[in-house]
Amino acid sequence: MYAFTFEAPSSTAAAAQLIAQGGKLLAGGQSLLPSMRLRLANPEKIVDLNSIAELAGIRHEGNALVIGAMTRHADVAASSEVKAAIPALADLAAGIGDRQVRARGTLGGSVANNDPAACYPSAVLGLGATVITNRREIAADDFFVGMYTTALDEGEIITAIRFPIPKRAAYMKFKQPASRFSLVGVFVAQFDAGVRVAVTGASSCVFRHAGLEAALSGSFTPQAAAAVVIDASGLNADLHASAAYRANLISVQTQRAVAKMTGA
Repeated sequence: MYAFTFEAPSSTAAAAQLIAQGGKLLAGGQSLLPSMRLRLANPEKIVDLNSIAELAGIRHEGNALVIGAMTRHADVAASSEVKAAIPALADLAAGIGDRQVRARGTLGGSVANNDPAACYPSAVLGLGATVITNRREIAADDFFVGMYTTALDEGEIITAIRFPIPKRAAYMKFKQPASRFSLVGVFVAQFDAGVRVAVTGASSCVFRHAGLEAALSGSFTPQAAAAVVIDASGLNADLHASAAYRANLISVQTQRAVAKMTGA
């Protein structure tokens, strides 16, 4: 390994100052540390957020759940508050990676990294959540810009995410068997105002599917989802699955999510 400076601030404000000096944020380390081992990243200063207590925790705020950015996947999965308010979110967290990844990985780290096959971005977008930073609040629809790219400005730190509580929701993931990332994952959430459908793993970035949302807002049934034609153009194609296969998975996983939500 190469030499670098390691900092462990105890407050978000102190972390922000260190980032302004060229520091690189470390949350759960599930992406940064492998990148460093492969020499794909070589930060001169690492700013560890793990000592900042204010960045972790789960609380109710009106008709929403606010989850701190440094809350571990395992803590979200085990939380009685999350299970009671948004069980789909707890289910999603329980299916991320393996036990070791869930013990270290964080909500904020996953969302800030915006891996095209990560699970949490689909929940943030599917639930219409709000990303809270040390500077502002960003609506989910404005947050995810492209592959590994978000609306975060240089030096901006995610402090928490506010999830509106839906009438019901479900997340269905077809796993890549080795990594357990989403080959295709679909998060469906039903609100009084309509249905949101977010897809991960199928494209360069998580996205909402307008056709499925319109169909399910009109008739919330697996049959309505099955009737929607999924366009394969623009979807990922690799050694794991063709674009056409991923298009079919979007339909199937949406149908399964709706069936789970309705008991069909």
